[in-house]
Amino acid sequence: MIDLHTHSLLSDGELVPSELARRAYVKGYRVIGISDHADLTSFERIVESVLKITADSYWGIKIIPGIELTHIPASILGKVIEKVRMMGIRYVIVHGETITEPVEEGTNRAAIEGGCDILAHPGLIKEEDVKRAAEKGVLLEISARKGHSLGNGRVACLSKRFGAKLIFGSDAHSPSDLVDEGFAKRVVIGAGLEEEDFYIMQKNAEDLIRKEHYGIHNR
Repeated sequence: MIDLHTHSLLSDGELVPSELARRAYVKGYRVIGISDHADLTSFERIVESVLKITADSYWGIKIIPGIELTHIPASILGKVIEKVRMMGIRYVIVHGETITEPVEEGTNRAAIEGGCDILAHPGLIKEEDVKRAAEKGVLLEISARKGHSLGNGRVACLSKRFGAKLIFGSDAHSPSDLVDEGFAKRVVIGAGLEEEDFYIMQKNAEDLIRKEHYGIHNR
């Protein structure tokens, strides 16, 4: 399992980053991305903290430092994406427009144009934004998170139609949210996709890790 969308006590998760990584390792993960929620008041603190735990591998699991920019005004989102990259963060998730939270309309497009790597659970995404994500190489998430997952079908359908790449994310906030490969496959199938699509999503995650290693981003 490669899962690049998880949360620790640095934001609203239940575990400190090291325990989150340990539990993911026991669950069968080989790569975990810790991508805590951050807004204008907290992104500097979170980046500084998450970079400490991710300096090395722990217990045979690779830990990648990410961030999920959340409820940042669409008008300045691109600038914040650029800022966290300059601070050393390895990949950027943006909290997309979902049916369960009042995310500002236009956030999906601003995230894509701003060069994020992953647009999380963007269940209310417009067709033209899916097309733009395909052009920019932004990964659209199929989410295992309760509530957010209700939009998976739309994301899957439009991504297939317009050629946008997908990625699976648990959006884990607690130990019970970490999923094994079998459950992840069921989430993907439940979105109207096939088991093969899960493996493509894992390959997309692996490709993203390789891109961030060489400093290649969706500019």
